[in-house]
Amino acid sequence: MCGIFVYLNFLVPKSRKVILDILINGLKRMEYRGYDSAGLAVMDTDKSSQENNIKVIKETGKVSALAKNVEETSDLDKNHPLDIHVGMAHTRWATHGEPSPRNAHPQRSDPNNEFVIIHNGIITNYKDIKSFLIQKGCADFESETDTEVVVKLVKHLYDSHKEQPLKFRELIEMTIAQLEGAFAIAVMSKHYPGEVVATRRGSPLLIGVKSETKLNTDHIPVVYAKEHRGVLSASQGRRDQEAEFYPVGPRKAIEYFFASDASAFIEHTNQVIFLEENDVASVHEGILRIHRVTRSLDESTYRNVITLKMEIEQIMKGNFSSFMQKEIFEQPESVVNTMRGRVNFDTNSVILGGIKEYIKEIRRCRRLLFIACGTSYHSAIATRQLLEELTELPVMVELASDFLDRKTPIFRDDVSFFISQSGETADTLQALRYCKQRGALIVGITNVVGSSISRESNCGVHINAGPEIGVASTKAYTSQFIALVLFGLIMCDDRKSMQARRQEILSGLKKLPEQIKSTLALDDQIHKLAEELYKQRSLLVMGRGFNYATCLEGALKIKEVTYMHSEGFLAGELKHGPLAMVDDSMPVLMICTKDKVYHKCMNAIQQVKARRSAPILICNEGDKEAKSVSEKLIEVPQTIDCLQGILNVIPMQLLSLHIAELKNLDVDCPRNLAKCVTVE
Repeated sequence: MCGIFVYLNFLVPKSRKVILDILINGLKRMEYRGYDSAGLAVMDTDKSSQENNIKVIKETGKVSALAKNVEETSDLDKNHPLDIHVGMAHTRWATHGEPSPRNAHPQRSDPNNEFVIIHNGIITNYKDIKSFLIQKGCADFESETDTEVVVKLVKHLYDSHKEQPLKFRELIEMTIAQLEGAFAIAVMSKHYPGEVVATRRGSPLLIGVKSETKLNTDHIPVVYAKEHRGVLSASQGRRDQEAEFYPVGPRKAIEYFFASDASAFIEHTNQVIFLEENDVASVHEGILRIHRVTRSLDESTYRNVITLKMEIEQIMKGNFSSFMQKEIFEQPESVVNTMRGRVNFDTNSVILGGIKEYIKEIRRCRRLLFIACGTSYHSAIATRQLLEELTELPVMVELASDFLDRKTPIFRDDVSFFISQSGETADTLQALRYCKQRGALIVGITNVVGSSISRESNCGVHINAGPEIGVASTKAYTSQFIALVLFGLIMCDDRKSMQARRQEILSGLKKLPEQIKSTLALDDQIHKLAEELYKQRSLLVMGRGFNYATCLEGALKIKEVTYMHSEGFLAGELKHGPLAMVDDSMPVLMICTKDKVYHKCMNAIQQVKARRSAPILICNEGDKEAKSVSEKLIEVPQTIDCLQGILNVIPMQLLSLHIAELKNLDVDCPRNLAKCVTVE
């Protein structure tokens, strides 16, 4: 959702123009997350008084509008060199208050911009804090946001401790002790020039570090501050273990990047620190310190410095018209990457290193639960039938939000899988913690190393699909599909009765990349079909068996990027309601590839035709029976039934892409949607 980006240069001379460019480019790298306004704040020194001031610039709409506003701002000396400087930027997805400059971030504490803040998430008790501040005489609220309440609380606490001034970090620790909800926050202040404090609880935040000098450690000790009567007493912390992170020797040049996503700074550095729940990170005089709120002072831990393997080329569009198109056409490579090092087609062996030590425990479980949202949920639906077949265990597939609403019973001998492309999906993460508290084994399936789900799981699988920038998930879906199939193959590798089926699936996996390429070659044909459909207002998508999930996912893609109503449903349910919508003006797309339910699907087609509809069929190459019932065919290669959904979903991805482009819509950033849903 919202995007945080903070840049701090310590003893690294940069002109203000360069700093502004870094901030703007950082926001552009995160545009895929979804947003409706953007803003930034930089430190500006008054030449006459040498007083530190903070300049805030905000704009609704795209980051390009903010960049234009910055370019036209004349009261900033853009050529002024700065050895030490903090700047912050933000893209906002509206929750409290409509999209507008006054509701955009950064939010300020007062007209003098003494403190400014950027914030992801939702503060659930902001109304209580606002009432408290009004009672204390702070009534000049400018926005409708919960974020402004937080920054005004910071100023109130600062003013209340002027006789015994607090360190910047202590001030923010005292503030977040009063907050409820999920958030990632970064704060800068004219009273603490060259410093920044950032913290997270339930929303992702990471730190990039860049230095030409060798750093003094590959991990940072975390200092614990004790929680006392609801207010932090930082002086009770373990001062003897002060955590520092800076170049070896005297204070030397270093740059820090705080962001919601590594894509914001990967062009500058690949050295990353992932903050965990309740971490408070502060930079003072070029030194990074991390504190953590706890009721015990006997805890100690570290935050490792991780080297990311992401390359800047992976988050660039290249020659493609959109990230969505790029990611659809990357699927021959992404499915190979999901299988690479895990499947040996010569020996028919499958290894998932992340769960290898837990396989015996998983085999002894009572049931398997797969919990996810959106596209990730569909990947679990797509493999449920196969997993039931291969594991011979009860398999439950749950929407995370509904799972939490029902307070579903969980037992110690359950195994719970949590599937999320980002690894930060709020509902899925809350469901994970719910199951963990009840003793279930937690398995994470994510695409982002270091994400919250990957860190909080007992074990897991990284799908290795590569960065996915487009909001509408494509290659992550097929890679999640493959990862779950591999898990099923491992679960049955010691069963003689399953060996023939297992061999059949492995043969299908081996051919899959080339078959995906053949399916992608249908792009021109699908574009012509899109030209016939893009003016329609609705599209029904139906199938059954292994292809039910393909219908759900295909309809979701249509809704996400084209804003056209689309409904995916089981063909077996046609006469239980959906058939009432079918007539000669209602487009119907039917997935009817060769499997055990093929003839049942053909019967459904006849029922649709009897209502004067002309269905579009996704069928296998050379299917004569399909040609006899419809003139509009998309012929895909044939593979084993349980893998056919991977090939069948690709025409749906391409169809949604082309319809959206014909409507002149923003394919990568659909309205009202975000890539990473970090609030419930």
